[in-house]
Amino acid sequence: MNQSDRVKIAKRVVEELPEGAVVNLGVGIPTLIPDYLDGKKVYLQSENGLLGIGPTPDEEHVNMDLISASKKPITMDTGASLFDSADSFVVIRGGHVDAAVLGALQVDRYGEIANWAVPGKKILGVGGAMDLVAGAKKIIIASTHQAKNNQPKLVEKLTFPSSGVRKAEMLVTEHAVFKFTEDGPVLIEKLSDISMAELREITGTEFKEKIKI
Repeated sequence: MNQSDRVKIAKRVVEELPEGAVVNLGVGIPTLIPDYLDGKKVYLQSENGLLGIGPTPDEEHVNMDLISASKKPITMDTGASLFDSADSFVVIRGGHVDAAVLGALQVDRYGEIANWAVPGKKILGVGGAMDLVAGAKKIIIASTHQAKNNQPKLVEKLTFPSSGVRKAEMLVTEHAVFKFTEDGPVLIEKLSDISMAELREITGTEFKEKIKI
C-alpha cells in the first residue's frame, strides 16, 4: 500500500471522531491521524501516559523522550497532560476513552478483532490491545484491505488469536467503509475505483450493501 492510501484511511477515520472526544490511537495507520484533524478538536491519548498528542514533529524537532505507544516521535498539543502509564490504563479500563482507532491483523464478519499475535511468530506481548478492546466506548479499525500476502483482513472467522469478545463498530480500508451488525458487515461507502465484483473477491466474507459512492 502506498502512503496516499494510508492517508486516505486516516482522513476518513477523522470524519468519525466527534468534537471533544478522547481518542486512543493504535499502531500503524492510526498514528497518522494527528496530522489530518484539520482543526477538529479531539484529545488524543497514548497509553504510555499522555493526553493531548499533537502533530508529528519535523526532523529538526524530534525528541525521542516524547514518543507515542508506537514508539514514534510526537508533539504535545496545547494543554496536554503527562502521567504515569498506570494512570493511563485507569483511563482506558475506567471507560473514559470515547473511541479507539486500532489496526488489525484480522477482523471477523461481526467485528471481533485479532491484532496482537500471528501464530508461529515471535510475540512481543499484547500491549494495550485487550484493554482498549474492552474499555473504549467505540472501536474503529483502520487497516489495509489485505495483508502483505494478499490475504483478506475482513474474514468469515478469525484464525489469529482474538483481542477480546468486544466487537468493533466500523472498519475503514483504502477501498471501503464497513459497519458491523448482528447479521454481518454492511458496506456503507466505497473509497476507491475498485468494482463491486473486485471488492467482493478480495474480501474474505460476504457483506451487504447500503452504499455511498
